[in-house]
Amino acid sequence: QVVALSGRDCSTQRRFQKIFEEGPPVIVPRSTFKEMERAAQRLTASIGYMGAGTIEYLYNAKTNQFYFLELNPRLQVEHPVTEAITGVNLPATQLQVAMGIPLDRMPQIRSFYGKSTWDTTKIDFMTDE
Repeated sequence: QVVALSGRDCSTQRRFQKIFEEGPPVIVPRSTFKEMERAAQRLTASIGYMGAGTIEYLYNAKTNQFYFLELNPRLQVEHPVTEAITGVNLPATQLQVAMGIPLDRMPQIRSFYGKSTWDTTKIDFMTDE
């Protein structure tokens, strides 16, 4: 299972260091942002990646195109931005993944996807919104 938990915009940089980070990105149209999330999910699923990580893209607002930059296979220092947006405790989720708990059984993930936290029905993270 692979889940995309929103996104962050770190466009404001000085000497390759982020000045501030905001989320979710407001410059990217919703449909394009959804495709960015799906592309990240496909990439991590295709390599069998397990655990928390960040996919970075370069986005061109003039052409509405995005380009893969890198996969950071770890929690980043900016992860509290994602936690504030999603209500998902990323270190706790990472530990649950390591313990073998399926993502669709984690209450915070279910809540993020608008599902009952007590239900046990499967979630298709590639199609559910």
